[in-house]
Amino acid sequence: HDEQALKIMQKMVKQRKESAQIFTEQNRPELAETELAEVAVIEKYLPKQMNEEELEAALSALITEIGASGPQDMGKVMGVATKKLVGKADGRTIAEKVKELLNKA
Repeated sequence: HDEQALKIMQKMVKQRKESAQIFTEQNRPELAETELAEVAVIEKYLPKQMNEEELEAALSALITEIGASGPQDMGKVMGVATKKLVGKADGRTIAEKVKELLNKA
């Protein structure tokens, strides 16, 4: 249940950030502020997001642990990474970083 709740809250944050961006583009700063205030409240209940260095270190260790050697192992790494890092980083960010690291391998 916790994992489902995390996903729902992350989706809520993403939707509100997108709405805030649209409101800002439409010159409606008061509506954007409301959305961002809601984001701040929701984020209090989410695990702290990893910064780029923490994410890269965690994924590098995971790639070594799995024995991934290149882009062909992307699916294998992503399967483990998304389970291990649930709530700590969003899927798109994880995928981009895994791809970058595997291309260096």
